[in-house]
Amino acid sequence: MVDRDRNARGRAEQARPRDELGRPLPYGATGVEPISEEPLPPTETLALARELLDAGRPFAAHEALEVRWKTCPAEERELWQGLAQLCVALTHHARGNPVGAARLLDRAAGRLASHERGGGPTYGLDLPAVVGCVRATLAEDGSEPT
Repeated sequence: MVDRDRNARGRAEQARPRDELGRPLPYGATGVEPISEEPLPPTETLALARELLDAGRPFAAHEALEVRWKTCPAEERELWQGLAQLCVALTHHARGNPVGAARLLDRAAGRLASHERGGGPTYGLDLPAVVGCVRATLAEDGSEPT
């Protein structure tokens, strides 16, 4: 069994650099700057995720949202998981994996619809529009059925 990289507290942590789509690069290679694992308030998390998406880094946007989902109140978990899964769908799309992209989009859409039905906070997001935007992106080259 291969030893995993660990941080000073013994927690598993990937020390290998990664490319903009989150793929591990060889040790010593130059990768993109990792994001902080410190949780941010909801609106700051959304702003960071948007900035990372605009920079072509959907995997990093997923990581930012994942930090929030792991620290959020239980009633918000579906929101943050769903948003993170949308970013994973975009990551699969960018990596050329249409099946993975479609599956993650479906999971994300289900979580976000459930969250919205439950009346949880959306922090100003129009969740159906966000899902529709990702769906349109995947459909641009046939990753998602229309």
